[in-house]
Amino acid sequence: MKRPKLLKAPKAYKNPGFLASRDARPLRILSEFLEPLSRFNYYNVKDTIVFFGSARIKPRSETIKHLRELAKKGNKRNIHSKKYHEQLLAAEVAVEMSRYYEDAEELSRLITAWSTRLKTKNRLLVCSGGGPGIMEAANKGAMKAGGESIGLNISLPFEQYPNPYITPKFNMEFHYFFMRKFWFMFLGKALVAFPGGFGTLDEFFELLTLLQTKKIGKKMTVILYGKNFWNKIIDFKALVKYGMI
Repeated sequence: MKRPKLLKAPKAYKNPGFLASRDARPLRILSEFLEPLSRFNYYNVKDTIVFFGSARIKPRSETIKHLRELAKKGNKRNIHSKKYHEQLLAAEVAVEMSRYYEDAEELSRLITAWSTRLKTKNRLLVCSGGGPGIMEAANKGAMKAGGESIGLNISLPFEQYPNPYITPKFNMEFHYFFMRKFWFMFLGKALVAFPGGFGTLDEFFELLTLLQTKKIGKKMTVILYGKNFWNKIIDFKALVKYGMI
């Protein structure tokens, strides 16, 4: 009996099953180095100003609208409710924190406007984590100045879609946190850390560690934006007092 003709096997580099496997992890890691490198080289991107900050901070207009809507819902039935007061307090805090969204947007706009006037090929591009909140504000400010900006997004269990203000050719998504952080720090000439949570703290402290241990040899300016917030979150004086830094 004649055996059926075999179809051609897929080439290894075109085999989705293999590329998504545990064995191909080194290839996926390398891809998150080589593909961005190729793109940045093609567009002559060499210097960035990196913006870190919370994805939860919203624009002022949005937070004020939410607070007003919540206040209107207050009635005799819920005015003394613990849950309602917690919601009201959270909405008030959101309004207070929204100033950092506005500040990030304006700072990014000013940096981009200044950069576009530089008589050099290597202009500084604003770079964010590509998501909402402070990241969105950074990309939005650059767009308002008529410039380009980078968004290095990360795939998460809950969907984090890229914000609409990223320059499309610089819209990237990473699977590996460490490769994403590599690109923040490799191209970065300065970092501005706005108020944020675990992600912001992780990125900020890793950068400080790399600078302290001389793993990053270049000069890099690091700015903590929001003195009132950061003085409550990190006690640098205590770290000095106990000889930790």
